[in-house]
Order: sequence, then C-alpha cells, then structure tokens
Amino acid sequence: MKQLKNRVAVITGAGSGIGRATALRLAQEGCALALSDIDEAGLEETARLTESHSPKTTTHIVDAADKESMRGFAEEVAKAHEHVHIVVNNAGVALVGTLEENSLEDLEWLVGINFWGVVYGCKFFLPFLQKEEEAHIINISSLAGLTGIPGLGVYSATKAAVRSWTESLSEELRGTGVAVSSIHPGGIATSIVGNARLDGPMDRKDMMEEFAKRAVGPDQVADKIVSVLRSGKLRGLVCRETYVIAFLLRLMPRTTQKMVGWGWRRSQINA
Repeated sequence: MKQLKNRVAVITGAGSGIGRATALRLAQEGCALALSDIDEAGLEETARLTESHSPKTTTHIVDAADKESMRGFAEEVAKAHEHVHIVVNNAGVALVGTLEENSLEDLEWLVGINFWGVVYGCKFFLPFLQKEEEAHIINISSLAGLTGIPGLGVYSATKAAVRSWTESLSEELRGTGVAVSSIHPGGIATSIVGNARLDGPMDRKDMMEEFAKRAVGPDQVADKIVSVLRSGKLRGLVCRETYVIAFLLRLMPRTTQKMVGWGWRRSQINA
C-alpha cells in the first residue's frame, strides 16, 4: 500500500495477542480501526490502548465462526467508517491432540473459527475493499500452515487451508486494487495455548511453560504485517523456526516432515 495513514483497518480477534499488537501498530501508523472479538473486556482494553493514536476506533462483538455475525460486522464497519482498506483475519484458536483423541465437536469448533472465519472475513468485506483505490487482505496462517505438525493435525490443516485460500484469492484478484497475503508466525507469546482445547493426556501448565521458553512477542507479527502491507508480498514469515522450516521444506520436504514427526514423538516420550 502506498500509505497507511487515514486508512481504515479491520482486525478480528483484536482483544489480545496478535490482534491487539496489530491494532496498536496500525494505530501508530495513523489508521482508523474497526476491532472485533468475542471478549468484550479485552476488546475494550485494546480500544483504550489505541485511542491516543488512531483517528477513530470502533469495537464490535463478533463471533468469527458465525456467518451472519460476520456479515453484519462488515456492514457495521462500512456504515461507521464509510471506507474499508485493510482486513486482518486474525481470530484463531488451537486444538491439541491426535485424531483418535479429538472429538468431532472440537474439530468442528476449530475449523469454524480458523478457516470459516477467514473465508467470511474475505467474502463479506471484499465488496467494500473493491471500492477503494488500494486495499489489502491479511490472513493469519502459521508455521503449521507450511507443514503438518503431529498433535496439531486439524490446526495444521486449517492453517494450510488459509495459506492455499490466500494464494488462490491473490491470483483471482491479480490486476485489481486488492492485494492478499498470508502471515506465518512460529511460537508467539499469546493466550492461544492457554485457551486451547486439550484432547488427550497432556498437562496445560507444562505445555504453557514449555511454549513460553521459545515464544516471541506478538509485536514481531504486527511489524511483519505492516511490512507486508507496504511491500505487497504474498507471504510473510515470522520467527526463526518458521524461516528454518520453510528453507528445509524446499531442500528436502519428506525428510523435514520426518524430522518434525521425530520431534513430536520425542516430546511424547518426555511428557
């Protein structure tokens, strides 16, 4: 994008973590904000933190997995802000466990938020984005969108779907004023692990402590989002491990997948 100041940015899952960090970063760039989450308290805190920078901030209680809720959200934003330039489809959840351990209800819950939430965000905001001289959709995928991770099978599948969806949509919109990109973080210090559904014997406290040792701050993701908005690149990688996996997958895809599996099996033995 040629400029970010005075652009209207929509962010789902803005009540904490990557969503909050992105809201703060885009507010500092001078963007007006339309923020959504199901966590009203967290959403209001994000709005409070951005108010000194953003020219206008609106908050919206939205369930990203609910089609009509997302449709209404897009209409509310267009009415309140009159423009939509940036959409960051960030809302996401995690589900830990093997296929045998995961219930169908938990699988449906995860797919509803992680994949359908992104589809709804693209579908319902696209008509408004197409009215602008330049616009950009940012879809948050993951390192798990590059390679399947055992114990996070359906999470990996949804994040890979987000990557493929982004690539398809980018080509469909080539030559228009709307760019589309995916962002692939590795371990980010957010509430996603603490809020994950656990199907299986793992201990949440141990998992959170282990994750915290390797995780980096969500500000790094927000910085990458701004960089991709400015460059128009199709894909943005965040965290050292994501760069390493992406590199190895190009060189030796099958061996890299085996290495990922070995790491998971070792973690199961040590758990």
